[in-house]
Amino acid sequence: MSRKNFTVAITGGIGSGKSTFSEFLREKDHPVIFADDLSKELLKKNKEVKKEIIELFGSSAYNGNDINSDFLSKEVFSEPLKLEKINSILHPKVIKQINREVEELKKGNNLVFVETALVYEANIEKLFDYVVLIIADEEKKKQRSVDSNKFSSEEFDRRIQNQVKDEEKSKRADFIFCNNTIKNDLKLKADLLLMTLNSLLN
Repeated sequence: MSRKNFTVAITGGIGSGKSTFSEFLREKDHPVIFADDLSKELLKKNKEVKKEIIELFGSSAYNGNDINSDFLSKEVFSEPLKLEKINSILHPKVIKQINREVEELKKGNNLVFVETALVYEANIEKLFDYVVLIIADEEKKKQRSVDSNKFSSEEFDRRIQNQVKDEEKSKRADFIFCNNTIKNDLKLKADLLLMTLNSLLN
């Protein structure tokens, strides 16, 4: 009996290329839910979340209605306990929203993708039929992050300390794609994934 659909996580460390990989999937008209966007939306618009964040970090966590990202990043990634606390506030709500959107998207799509950095950190493997891991050399990941002005070298080092190592993730992922070369190579790997998943559906 063939499957009707799969829910697939796309994960990887900072600078691995998971977002680029996900965009290639979206270009092929497959829906992709970006967990980071859901987190930002909750931080900005959910009154309960906003109240808890201000109680934890003070009013400096926000610039009016906008998130003070620089302040929060420095606070959260400098103290593991604060990172655990903010995750305990956000993760349950993000997971609930992911589940809601996945169920809706499954009604009209054979493949639904969720791009999320924290599959293993948040222990949410069970939400997915498959987990796709994008890996790259550490120096390559740092270079991409710094060159894109996403993070400073120091910020990258702080954040990477709070993520499960690629070696551990590789033991648990269903598909692993290395992204040390050019974008077009990664695009071909996205095409290969789609071909494989579609064959498993039939």
